Amino acid sequence: MAEAVLRLQPAVTRKSRLFGTFGVLVAGLALAGCQTMIPKGKPAPKPVTEQPDGPVGPGLPEDQLRHRVALLVPMTGSNAGVGESIANAANLAVLDTGGKQIRMTTYDTALGAAAAAQKAIADGNKVILGPLLAEDVRAVAPIARKANVPIISFSNDASVSGGGTWLLGYSPAQSIERVVGFARTKGAASFAGLAPNGVYGQRASSAMIRAVEAAGGRMVGMQNYDRSQKSMQAAVTRLAQTSSYDALLIADSGGVAVQLAPMVRKGGGANAHLLGTELWNTEGAIANSPVLRGAWFASVSDGLYTQLSTKYRARYGKAPYRLSSLGYDAVLLVTRVARDWKVGTAFPGRVLGDAGGFAGIDGAFRFDKDGIAQRALEVQQVDAGRFTVVSPAPKTFGD
Repeated sequence: MAEAVLRLQPAVTRKSRLFGTFGVLVAGLALAGCQTMIPKGKPAPKPVTEQPDGPVGPGLPEDQLRHRVALLVPMTGSNAGVGESIANAANLAVLDTGGKQIRMTTYDTALGAAAAAQKAIADGNKVILGPLLAEDVRAVAPIARKANVPIISFSNDASVSGGGTWLLGYSPAQSIERVVGFARTKGAASFAGLAPNGVYGQRASSAMIRAVEAAGGRMVGMQNYDRSQKSMQAAVTRLAQTSSYDALLIADSGGVAVQLAPMVRKGGGANAHLLGTELWNTEGAIANSPVLRGAWFASVSDGLYTQLSTKYRARYGKAPYRLSSLGYDAVLLVTRVARDWKVGTAFPGRVLGDAGGFAGIDGAFRFDKDGIAQRALEVQQVDAGRFTVVSPAPKTFGD
């Protein structure tokens, strides 16, 4: 999102106090226990799937002191790596916050998202963190809604939000809006885009058209491709036949952008400034590719995530997936809400709509009226071997 839309508010207001308190918690963790190391020669501990608290019999767990929270992620199958990272980071957050307010249990959505949700609700969980995939959210939402159990999902698919489903995932539309707005402040007036065929590409294309219009720029062309070399080259060629452009958005992964950039430079965009989306932040290796040198993309801040990643490696003996921070932040969010949430009662989902917002590993965020996390994004530049922040993320939201 553009900086003008965020409207920074330096003064502390009633609505911003929740954000401030939550931010203090994040800074205080920062991250608590980062010095913990795994002794050499010993394997990293396995991810914890439940916080124990005495015997649990059939029906509702015998836990009268903590809130039951379900974590629904894929722990087996093709997405197991991402799911495990989210679960591990979520458990780190439980440990960092003392584990006195929530009791979290992990359910494997790879075995069936609907069945996982039914089991989680039968076990007495009052809020669901996850699922990760949009199709799993669609399967879980009706079950959770019937039981009055809110969902805080890790998906970024806006079509599954609302009706008790809140999305923590990184929105490509917000990323595009932010980087386009930044490019406009640097003099770009005419914009073009390249996007893959499919749902993501369609939504990215629509988001860019809206962003360029909102920023007062001019959209001169948008082409789609199917990720084959022939199709990508054809899209670049068609784009060159329309009009010249100051900035070009490649709405795809960093790996695909590395393939497209040389074609663009030779095919009509020799001097265009390349722009990317939030996907680039998950691929640090693209900083080693000279073809993207100087390109801009908007994403959540990596400041606190770097600390989380270090702590994660120390505890689990391997690097986390970038999405792991969503698990950590989801636990921080629920722990914050738990301060004013009576054990055994329904989760007070209305609190999530607080306009003052929240803070976490990924920076400031708040949920809009549709239940989608609006994030304070920074703009990063691809430099030699690293990403450099060229426009910091705003610290707070306006009313």
